[in-house]
Amino acid sequence: MVAAAACLTGATQAHAATRTPIKHVVIIFQENHSFDNVLGKLCVLDTRCDGVTSGFLHDGTPMPLQQATDLVPEVGHGTDAQELAINSGAMNGYDLLSGCRVEQSYRCYSQFDPEQIPNLATLARSFAISDRTFENSRLASWASHIGLLASTSDGFIGSPVKGTTHGVGGGCDSFKDALWQPPDGSDPFFVPTCIPDQTGFGPYRDSPVPYVPTIMDRIEAAGKRWGLYAAQGPHTGGHTGGTGYIWTACPVFAECLYSDQIQNFVPASRFITIANKGKLPNVSFVVPTPPISQHNTRSMIAGDNWIGDIVTAIASDPAQWNSTTIFITYDDCGCFYDHVAPPAGVGIREPMVIAGPYVKAGYTDSMPTSFNGMLAYIEHIFKLPPLGTDDAAAYDFGNSFDYTQAPLPPPTMVTTPVPTATLRWIQNHPNLVAEADDDLT
Repeated sequence: MVAAAACLTGATQAHAATRTPIKHVVIIFQENHSFDNVLGKLCVLDTRCDGVTSGFLHDGTPMPLQQATDLVPEVGHGTDAQELAINSGAMNGYDLLSGCRVEQSYRCYSQFDPEQIPNLATLARSFAISDRTFENSRLASWASHIGLLASTSDGFIGSPVKGTTHGVGGGCDSFKDALWQPPDGSDPFFVPTCIPDQTGFGPYRDSPVPYVPTIMDRIEAAGKRWGLYAAQGPHTGGHTGGTGYIWTACPVFAECLYSDQIQNFVPASRFITIANKGKLPNVSFVVPTPPISQHNTRSMIAGDNWIGDIVTAIASDPAQWNSTTIFITYDDCGCFYDHVAPPAGVGIREPMVIAGPYVKAGYTDSMPTSFNGMLAYIEHIFKLPPLGTDDAAAYDFGNSFDYTQAPLPPPTMVTTPVPTATLRWIQNHPNLVAEADDDLT
């Protein structure tokens, strides 16, 4: 894979050498949507960012983007699906994806009205939108979550598959394998879904996967605190209660799973409690449980309510709000239509809303970057060394901030009832919901 940094460089790191009042960074990492699907309609209505309300089928036929349903449909979104959708940059192959063909009414050619996502729309209009943030790679959720913590998928190019021994989730404790690409470019093969610690410990069998550091390592080395708020906490694999443990990258890193770092991995719901107490760590990664994830076969408004709850909790302490930056984005395309061709080496364009007291109001940031830009922001704010070449070169959203402005107040968030039709469908299709939560395609 071509390094993302090769395509997303050249930006001034606006606050690399600037003192800021920011003491907390919160990354809200939701599931499976593209930019045009979530923010394209808002961009057109507000005439402020690069969104569209129509696209094209693979034969060149124009296709209006229909209003999305609250129940997010299941559409292929793995590596092969993303390559099909991108179609060598034509961005017209979405109708070739499973779940989005003519017999499914081209349902990935869809987008949300701002009223369907009121909290995210309010945050987007009050603060900043990046309309040039791309996935780190053209991989599905599992690898994307690894990259969020390490700036690299460490050679993994597939998703976990079950072996003869059954564990939990998708990491070192899962006893699963995934396709891995050797650095010399030779044929990929299956290896344990585990990145060893510095001693080589972790995988359940011999593995060529090398150790790589994580942003958690960098934060701890600087004497700062971090939290991973995800699933129902450690060792909550499978689908009992819809835990989302497979999306949680800590267990992929032996250094996190088998060390004191595991103490910083707590249930997603704990974030609200900690934020309401004004006790946020310096960096928080917030990964939802499936019911609030906005994942395929889940409710969009339930996830929007969750985003609102997070912002409200942060803002419950004025001093905490006035020292926090919030990034809200999605781990992969889902895979719903987007019209912007990604640069070589990165994946499909993702929604990115940046909120906080020192974010420019109503600003659109069109500097190209990837999820590595969030790592770069953390590194620059807390003066941490980069993890690798990609985050070192990534644009850090610096143009979206003005640390000299009067702090912007938090907007009012709302709670919207989940449509009865969504709840009924989920209740009546438990097996389909569980399969979609696996997110292994």
